[in-house]
Amino acid sequence: MTNQRKAVGILASAFLMALSGSGSAQSQDPNPYPAMAPAEQYRMANRDEEIALARSAAPPSVSADAEVLVLGSHGYETAVKGKNGFVCFVERSWAGRFDESGFWNPTDRSPNCYNPPAVRTELPQILKRTEWALAGATRQQMIERAKAEFASGHFKAPEAGAYSFMLSKNGSVGGSGGPWLPHIMLFLPPGQADNWGTNLEGSPISAVEGNAVEATLVFIPVRTWSDGSLGPLPKKHTM
Repeated sequence: MTNQRKAVGILASAFLMALSGSGSAQSQDPNPYPAMAPAEQYRMANRDEEIALARSAAPPSVSADAEVLVLGSHGYETAVKGKNGFVCFVERSWAGRFDESGFWNPTDRSPNCYNPPAVRTELPQILKRTEWALAGATRQQMIERAKAEFASGHFKAPEAGAYSFMLSKNGSVGGSGGPWLPHIMLFLPPGQADNWGTNLEGSPISAVEGNAVEATLVFIPVRTWSDGSLGPLPKKHTM
């Protein structure tokens, strides 16, 4: 997932998370962010700008009535109450795959807008990870806690139909300095990516396989950004 998020600017953040390279520093050092930076580096100074960036993840017809979260001192906080069941927020680096070299990258700003199924099964995991990170947990501690949450049933496998809009022209996934492609990110239980024809020569659909504590992520490029403008044509698959 790391490679794709870096090309997104991956999400693949594309969210999500096996996106292509994001710069010479990361290509030279396989783990340029071995530990969390000071918490303040992960926050945005302007609350209104964070709300606008979060909403840019989805078309206005969706994001205008969505709940919007912003990053606070101890976790995400509700900045705008929603009406349609979608939740938009700016994802930080620790929401990526646990094995990503950019897991603690403080420049990561990945606008996402989760649909209701993803809000029910995926968002609780992001919220908990964020609380753990801001409380000072290490990556390994977060992995162990995630395992415990799944074992207890507090964390669940992706609900059918769970996906996220990632259509923002702004933000920076994996520290790439910009977006990858406008895309939809699907959340699937492990072992289902092949059903979508992912990661095949000529296929526009890519995926990162899941595991016991992480969903399989499937990335489907689309033609337009959330503002209706045309995005770039998909490049040849490089995962």
